[in-house]
Amino acid sequence: MNDTAPMQEQRRPYAGYTARHFQWEVSDDGRIGTITLNRPERKNPLTFESYAELRDLFRGLAYASDVKVLVIAGAGGNFCSGGDVHEIIAPLTQMAMPQLLAFTRMTGDLVKAMRACPQPVVAAVDGVCAGAGAILAMAADLRLGTTEAKTAFLFTRVGLAGADMGACAILPRIIGQGRASELLYTGRAMSADEGLAWGFFNALHPASQVLKAAHALAAQLAAGPTFAHGMTKKCLHQEWSMGVDEAIEAEAQAQAICMQTQDFRRAYEAFAARQKPVFAGD
Repeated sequence: MNDTAPMQEQRRPYAGYTARHFQWEVSDDGRIGTITLNRPERKNPLTFESYAELRDLFRGLAYASDVKVLVIAGAGGNFCSGGDVHEIIAPLTQMAMPQLLAFTRMTGDLVKAMRACPQPVVAAVDGVCAGAGAILAMAADLRLGTTEAKTAFLFTRVGLAGADMGACAILPRIIGQGRASELLYTGRAMSADEGLAWGFFNALHPASQVLKAAHALAAQLAAGPTFAHGMTKKCLHQEWSMGVDEAIEAEAQAQAICMQTQDFRRAYEAFAARQKPVFAGD
């Protein structure tokens, strides 16, 4: 009996996935999946339904047989304005504690799913990137912005804690404790230049080019050793809570696993033949 059969049965292509609450496209070669939040008339806010569908998609992508890298962007010159005021904020004011906790746990599960999926996630951020939208960008692995990008963790502006969807754990690790504290306490917008200088953005591009740049970066990653990329992502995430000795041991195990892959052999054989390796992700 093949012990890997149940896992193989779960793996499936996502090129044919049909999204209901955002746009989903897969590149012709099947390697890059693009999520576009597409309510441009409202600056692409999230709803109860889009939160849940995004969470489920990121969870499912752990079993994708085709998509190797993800790009997330917004339509119409903005990334995401956060939770929809009328479709989320208003109903929340009428809910009892059990319902509220179910909602906040669901939104947190979206971030967990983004961090747990093996594919690197590249966010292309333009214009408004606020509230839960800022969290989506934060939860990505890499972020490309535009000079017009304004990123605001504005929860305190609506009477809530800056502690939302993992912000107090993740944001300080990206931009530092003091800078994260300022943004989470004040709710003010971080400018694109600040975001670049502080390490939130990996690069800035003209608005007309940022999505193209995100896809170029995604293509570069997709052409690499994608199994090894998944291992890197897991280590980057898990080692937040490890001591140095534990982290070194975890990386020793991760690297030994990667040394068993065909991509490792391909890299050696290409080097020996003075050629560029062509990785297949296995």
